[in-house]
Amino acid sequence: MDRSGKEKLVTELQETLNAANLVVVTHQAGLSVAEVSDLRRKMRAAGAGFKVAKNRLAKLALTGTKHEDLGKLLKGPTALAYSADPVAAAKVAVLYAKSNDKLSIVGGSMGPQQTLGADGVKALATLPSLDELRSKLIAMLQTPATRLAVISQAPAGQLARVIGAYARKGEA
Repeated sequence: MDRSGKEKLVTELQETLNAANLVVVTHQAGLSVAEVSDLRRKMRAAGAGFKVAKNRLAKLALTGTKHEDLGKLLKGPTALAYSADPVAAAKVAVLYAKSNDKLSIVGGSMGPQQTLGADGVKALATLPSLDELRSKLIAMLQTPATRLAVISQAPAGQLARVIGAYARKGEA
């Protein structure tokens, strides 16, 4: 790759990492092209991304971003998983690492002064995603309204049953 291609790659990666709320550093020694493609597909489905880049270029891309501290973790065959959702990339990476020994979690970052170790990323992966939290919140907000509707309909139903009982009594 020539110099202009490298500069373009670094610029694109820097923009991507700057927009990401979570970046996870992984070691991916021995992953085949098919396995990396499968991991990328899973990342995209979760709203995340996975990028294999040379460590030197990745360090340059991290410079000036909120994830700059991750540069010290870039040793060996590394790749970066990133997402705007603060949990999505961690969930997919940890789940994939459990099923494939060739991928291991090194660490991650949720912004300035929030560098995570491997255990921190694994703990983050156990949290519900932003969409799951939103659905739980909506369910909690809808529950009182549903109960209120049931309670407000109960007296009318009881009144209808009483009138129906009197009507049946009058027919008999």
